[in-house]
Amino acid sequence: MEKFITAAGTATRYSSFGIGEKVILLLHGYLEAIEVWDSLGSELGKQYKVIAIDLPGSGWSDFGGKEAITMDYMAEVVADVLSKVGVEQCTVVGHSMGGYVALALAKNYPNTVAKMILMHSSPYGDTPEKKEHRQREIEIVRQGKKELLSRLNPSKSFAKENTKRCESIIEELAEQVMITEDDAIIATLEGMMLREDYCEFFANAKFPRLMVFGDQDNHIPVERAQKMIEQFPTAQHIIIEGAGHMAFIEQPQKTIEEIVSFV
Repeated sequence: MEKFITAAGTATRYSSFGIGEKVILLLHGYLEAIEVWDSLGSELGKQYKVIAIDLPGSGWSDFGGKEAITMDYMAEVVADVLSKVGVEQCTVVGHSMGGYVALALAKNYPNTVAKMILMHSSPYGDTPEKKEHRQREIEIVRQGKKELLSRLNPSKSFAKENTKRCESIIEELAEQVMITEDDAIIATLEGMMLREDYCEFFANAKFPRLMVFGDQDNHIPVERAQKMIEQFPTAQHIIIEGAGHMAFIEQPQKTIEEIVSFV
């Protein structure tokens, strides 16, 4: 069931489906929308109630023309959606940028998150190098060359061995880039650069945490994943073989097994 709701003063699209008392909240990554969860959400919906939200500026959700869509603002919208649909607590699954939002949600609305899965994400703030990369993407969009992002970004998120098999999904992700407003892309990039470092919060969190990585992730190389595993020993972890940055699409069965086991 797909609906629009006004959350934190923002027109927001979300979908809600499935059965069960336990709720799983799915938060997508940068330049994605709720459709990216279609397959995973359908499977999880056989056991749980599942909610997926188009984050502000993504998919069909508005962003109020903000110059920077901060993670705190996204978390405020998410918290308001959950409140209005009657969800008091959930397991939140945050993919990439969605993980940053999940962390902001847990910190700002501590009673909302029962468990957290960071999927191809991290509690680190942006490094200077990462900020430079985001600035380059901002300039690409400002120059009217958004098509470059649509051609390069989606395929980079998949392990090379999976690009042919996942070709149709990559095309859908590329189309999502093209239909996303230029100002929204820029504001999202600005927001990610402004986010705080959540390492101390994540390390000391009392709720159960699971970190999911791919052994062929171009954005979080396995060496970096191993360092995160060592840095946060109280969090559970899994490195999924044969997956890039999109394990829930590239290796869906293994991903579902890990999520169900954790929840």
